[in-house]
Amino acid sequence: MSLAIQFDKVGKTYNGASKPAVMGLSFQVNEGEIVGLLGPNGAGKSTSVMMLCDMKKNDEGTITVLGKNTSTESSVIRKMIGVATQEIALFPTLTAKENLEYLGNMYGLSGKKLQQKIDFLLKAFALENKKNERVESFSGGMKRRLNLIAALLHEPKLLILDEPTAGVDVQSRNLIIEFLKDLNKQGVTILYSSHLMEEAEKLCTRFGIIDEGKLIASGTREELLQQNESCKNLEELFLHLTGKSVRE
Repeated sequence: MSLAIQFDKVGKTYNGASKPAVMGLSFQVNEGEIVGLLGPNGAGKSTSVMMLCDMKKNDEGTITVLGKNTSTESSVIRKMIGVATQEIALFPTLTAKENLEYLGNMYGLSGKKLQQKIDFLLKAFALENKKNERVESFSGGMKRRLNLIAALLHEPKLLILDEPTAGVDVQSRNLIIEFLKDLNKQGVTILYSSHLMEEAEKLCTRFGIIDEGKLIASGTREELLQQNESCKNLEELFLHLTGKSVRE
């Protein structure tokens, strides 16, 4: 089975920081998987995602995405992946349709093909009636759905999601999760970073749990629970491995 993502002894320390954000991180994601990258606040999840997308440079180790090295082939990688970060990456004063047209053009899409894709995705995410409204008027859930649409326009082989349902209502969360499951059935690999355990259990086929910048456990739900027989579900396992102390 081909690898979609490979981290090999990756490290990252921010200027002025007393300790690394990520340290000696190694893990793999096979093509066709939905892998959950889980961890408490400050564990290194977002830093790992940003390095994967070449939004941050790793200090140590190597990161390979769909057979390409992020240090030397980042421009090629960007065309192959879709990214929806924790921050909403949309223009608030533009309409939903204008945002998607602009972002589609950046991927080299235009004309009838782009319009058909925009119409299909807006309908799939229940936003077709809002396409001519400015994003600044959207609710948090609507912005989150549109942010995800923007990552899907160019039909990426790999979708990287960092807290894709943060701050959304139950209906929006369910719509997003069901769409992602269908997308995966079509062959799209998904890396899903979150701290929502129940949601991760519904979506992901395998998990990597990180804390203090290091991978502390990995495997399927069944494998992880077998290794920690006192835990009944992923949330109990997560607390067992990372502790119950509140993180800043």
